[in-house]
Amino acid sequence: MKRGYFGIGVENIKSTVNVGTLWRSAFCFDANFIFTIGQRYSRQCSDTVKAPRHIPLFQYENKDDFWRSLPYDCQIVGVEITNKAENIYTFIHPERTIYVLGPEDGSLSFIEKCHKVIYIPTKFCLNVATAGSIVLYDRNLKGGGI
Repeated sequence: MKRGYFGIGVENIKSTVNVGTLWRSAFCFDANFIFTIGQRYSRQCSDTVKAPRHIPLFQYENKDDFWRSLPYDCQIVGVEITNKAENIYTFIHPERTIYVLGPEDGSLSFIEKCHKVIYIPTKFCLNVATAGSIVLYDRNLKGGGI
């Protein structure tokens, strides 16, 4: 039996077309919800499954709004390239998790408040939708998903 829940979202996304791809991946990997912080979501051609019709979409005005709305006993996992981040290869996904990705042209503004931070070892930075999809796949692969 599947235990726990997880959601994934982005803070201050620069290119909204990436959001559609990430939402499609979230739907495919059975995320419980999706969200944006600081940017409203509008329908994207890359979201061919119309994910917000199938899983809840939360839209937070800013990071303070996001932090006030967190579920009880939920781990916030930032996805960011930083020296303090844990390699996703060895990462054990918490049972109740919210994954947060930063903008394509910057970093998460509240990385120090995240319970954990992970990175995907690559030669260069990944597209935000690609990075999110890899995180969702890794959770599924390690038994935390569908």
